[in-house]
Amino acid sequence: MSVESPVRVHPVDEVLPLPRLLIFGLQHLFIMYAGAVAVPLIVGPAIGLSSPDIAILVSADLLVSGIATIIQSAGISRLFGVRLPVVAGATFTVLNPMIIIATQYGGRDGLPYVYGAMLISGVFGLALAKPFSRVIRFFPPLVTGTTICIIGLSLGGADISLIADKTVDGSYVVTPSRMGLAALVLVLILVISRAFRGFIGQVAVLLAIVIGTVVASFMHLVSFGNVGAAAWFGAPHIFHFGPPKFAAAAIVTMCIVMVVTFTESTADMLAVGELTGKELSPGDLARGLATDGLSAFLAAFTNSFPDTAFAENVGLVGLTKVRSRWVVTVCGGLLLALGLIPKVGQVIADLPGPVIGGAATVMFAMVTAVGIQTLHKVDFAGTHNLLIVAAALAVGLLPAFDQHIYDEFPKDFQVIFGSSITATVIVVFVLNLVFNHWVRGDHRTAVQEAVSEGAVVPELASEKVD
Repeated sequence: MSVESPVRVHPVDEVLPLPRLLIFGLQHLFIMYAGAVAVPLIVGPAIGLSSPDIAILVSADLLVSGIATIIQSAGISRLFGVRLPVVAGATFTVLNPMIIIATQYGGRDGLPYVYGAMLISGVFGLALAKPFSRVIRFFPPLVTGTTICIIGLSLGGADISLIADKTVDGSYVVTPSRMGLAALVLVLILVISRAFRGFIGQVAVLLAIVIGTVVASFMHLVSFGNVGAAAWFGAPHIFHFGPPKFAAAAIVTMCIVMVVTFTESTADMLAVGELTGKELSPGDLARGLATDGLSAFLAAFTNSFPDTAFAENVGLVGLTKVRSRWVVTVCGGLLLALGLIPKVGQVIADLPGPVIGGAATVMFAMVTAVGIQTLHKVDFAGTHNLLIVAAALAVGLLPAFDQHIYDEFPKDFQVIFGSSITATVIVVFVLNLVFNHWVRGDHRTAVQEAVSEGAVVPELASEKVD
């Protein structure tokens, strides 16, 4: 009598013990929280919102992020969710478009136009998800690797803003003590990861944040005074800024944002698939992209932002090697709680900036490293691929180095090329089409081409020319 061997569960689908699920999920939350709230904290002041309005944006952002993260990791039937350890968070691609659209229509009074356009872009995203997933051949490692690289590089300023305690003439200035604290967190991550294996090594980031917070308390950098004033429960504020309004230019802009978000998410989901050893089918990718579209649709009602696969957490998966998607489901549940329980969210928000910034420095750099790892698969010999990567990064890094570089350009141009990610995606995608799809792809030299046409060269006459 034969005994059937148990079916082996893929590490992505493995359900870890509850304590580990909670701790790993909390680690994902800590590493993405600063990036998650960065978008509302940048958009709010830029369009002149009051502190209560900004608080509503932050809560809505966390709420939608939690919903999208749970859907991405757990999935809903055959409709939504890539079913990978993918954390969803507000895309930085939407920053400039939201600010420009709102400003054009009167600041706070222009937000109904923003959310009207976002509503349409969400529907557009839901419709586009499946067709977009079927053109995956136009997103080879050349495109996805370059995109992942620029995501990591463009996020670099976010960690500096957390570490710094003041600005001088628009530039961040960091005191030695705060820089030392951030460096301590970074060193702790490296030491714990190197010295310990198994569970301890996998929670290196979380342990470094906890130790860093304890050290920061002796430096008088920790204050949880805002926790007492925060409410225990906060329901979503539906159409807080008024019912949606629709303008053609705003709608087109937000639909462009959705396409770029799809490209960003595609790159990140493919990276997570590679890191976890699970190959994505077009159907998997379509469900993941549909979730991005759903997040924009929900964001229009709740005063939030479109979500994308968060690059910081891609880096965390690569660092910890924890591949279970249910860890991320727990993170989504925690995000949901933060969105509905402001008091809990305030505790996370009050963590010292240099501590979170020090951890973020590693994660942002890890994203860039994942992009370089992806580019390692690209054939650079005898092709123009190296030039394509260089041109795309050159264009993309311009607004990262100076956000005012396009101030004298038309608003529509600013919306598109004012974002490092958007600019890079457009350039690398178009150049890949031009050099690798619209021209002959055999990359033969001029001599080889001549030989194929009948010329005789002794050294090449015996070679077979494809």
